[in-house]
Amino acid sequence: MSGYGVCLLAVLIGALAPSLALASRGRPPARLLGLQLMSSLVILASLLFAQIGQSYELIVPLVLVPLSFAGTMVFVRLLGREPSDAA
Repeated sequence: MSGYGVCLLAVLIGALAPSLALASRGRPPARLLGLQLMSSLVILASLLFAQIGQSYELIVPLVLVPLSFAGTMVFVRLLGREPSDAA
């Protein structure tokens, strides 16, 4: 296994699992922090995967960067809303 493979395995096991746990429970600001951490780790993992495989796989992280930013902006917008009294 190459050095890139070891780094990819370390990112997937050591960092992605705790960020997934942080993003799935807790208060909304903590979930937002988990979402940000997870999106940056997925981008890093896909960059490492592209170094192991073919160079055409670099398109995936280049598309994920603006999508993760847009997802974070949507999450922040939803955090700012106050609950409606529809009852």
